[in-house]
Amino acid sequence: MPSKPAVGLHHAAYACADLEATHHFYEDLLGFPLVHTEVEHLQDGFFRHVFYDLGDGSCIAFFDLHGVGEKPDWSSSLSRPNGLPVWVNHVAFRATEEKQNEVRTRMDAAGVKALMDVDHGWCHSLYYLDPNGIMVELCRDTPGFERDPERARALLSSTERAADPKVVTSRSTTTHLG
Repeated sequence: MPSKPAVGLHHAAYACADLEATHHFYEDLLGFPLVHTEVEHLQDGFFRHVFYDLGDGSCIAFFDLHGVGEKPDWSSSLSRPNGLPVWVNHVAFRATEEKQNEVRTRMDAAGVKALMDVDHGWCHSLYYLDPNGIMVELCRDTPGFERDPERARALLSSTERAADPKVVTSRSTTTHLG
């Protein structure tokens, strides 16, 4: 395997449908501070590129688009316009149990209910839908999470994947909320 070309995630960027609602969700409710905004003027319009710090130097960023080539019927949702369940394309933020509870309290107070509370058997996840239709997961590792690169590579094969009972048998408990 070649050496890693990167030392970590700098940022992941997504289009946003409503900058004000996005800002409220990520800064006020999730607690990620806004740390940088770029404004670019192009011939026919402009965009803002806003960055929220995730606490480890990496960021989640959003594009607020105004006449820069987007189609009139564009969607900021990653999964639903492609006919996929909303949980397929999502962003998972590492969290402690304390942080999950703090966010749940803020979200509940704001009238934003968790979509799912899931014990996967190796991590515990709390799921919300952001204002852009992007599934956001607050995930904390629990006992049972094992990094096993050899097994992970072996399970890439469809034959082994079908024969592996751990893949077929789910240990997760899902509570659909709201």
